[in-house]
Amino acid sequence: MTWLSLVLLLFSGQSGFEIPAIETIDFYGLRTISEDRVRQALKIKEGEIPPETPIPAQLRLEAVPGIAKARLNFVCCEKGKTTLYVGIQENGTPGLEFRVAPTGAVRLPFDVPPAGEAFEKAFSMAMEAGDRAEDQSEGHSLMHFPEARAAQKKFITLAALHQGVLRDVLRNSSGAGQRALAAMVLGYAADKREVVADLIYGTRDPEDEVRNNSTRALWIIAKLAQRKPELGIQVPATTFIDLLNSIVWTDRNKSSYALLETTEKRDPAILAEIRERAMPSLVEMARWKAIGHAQPAIFLLGRIGGMSEGDIQAAIDRGDRQAVISAGLKVAAAAK
Repeated sequence: MTWLSLVLLLFSGQSGFEIPAIETIDFYGLRTISEDRVRQALKIKEGEIPPETPIPAQLRLEAVPGIAKARLNFVCCEKGKTTLYVGIQENGTPGLEFRVAPTGAVRLPFDVPPAGEAFEKAFSMAMEAGDRAEDQSEGHSLMHFPEARAAQKKFITLAALHQGVLRDVLRNSSGAGQRALAAMVLGYAADKREVVADLIYGTRDPEDEVRNNSTRALWIIAKLAQRKPELGIQVPATTFIDLLNSIVWTDRNKSSYALLETTEKRDPAILAEIRERAMPSLVEMARWKAIGHAQPAIFLLGRIGGMSEGDIQAAIDRGDRQAVISAGLKVAAAAK
């Protein structure tokens, strides 16, 4: 399963929500094709209830000359509304290459899937109650909602009991759902150093959910590493840079948060690599209407632009994100 607090699984039949209407639509990946042309083919508008499946809209977009691939992500809930993110890969634009799906027969131990189902059920309850708060201080998520928190604490026990099998499943199982749950539970390992390499491996899985869970776990581990350097946890920032260019919204969202943690010390080499490899993507993400989703990219651009953390936050507070974007673009232009 994915982390539903950010991505509402409208199409899995597993969410008990009444789906909120679409408040905003944002696009990314457009380089030569106009937003108006994409909107004409999309045929989904603000104020509408999301469709039961995104597939027809994606097919309409992929029929537009110049579009190689399209992905829709419906994201809930910013102020009780849904945001639709439309990812476009234009012809001639390099796409990300992920590994071929593994074909191994290894499966999760018998007690792990029920724990995942219990968390999923509790998570849906938490979302219906409007309680998305979580404690990440131990390097993994523990939600405030009691039933969800209890289910997550079970993951701590399972990670200790089955770490070897979980790692094997993440790397080798033919079941995408098995790999996704393995990534989630591995994030609860007592010694985070032991699972970083496995989770990095998961960030290049061909399935969105596996990448999402792996990257989210690494993001939270990276926060712990920044707060407690004495633990010796190393989460390389370069793991996440290419994901900023993904057509899949969850890749961009989770990798931007992970990079926010791993660039806290502003290593010039890492910031230069982000600037060289992902500047157009960062700029379009910084312009997303939902400030909570745009903020990591805004901070990354501010760091690239040499702004202080306080100045970046002040610009956000006064509604002047363009000042931060311009600072980042100015440094990028000077570096060419």
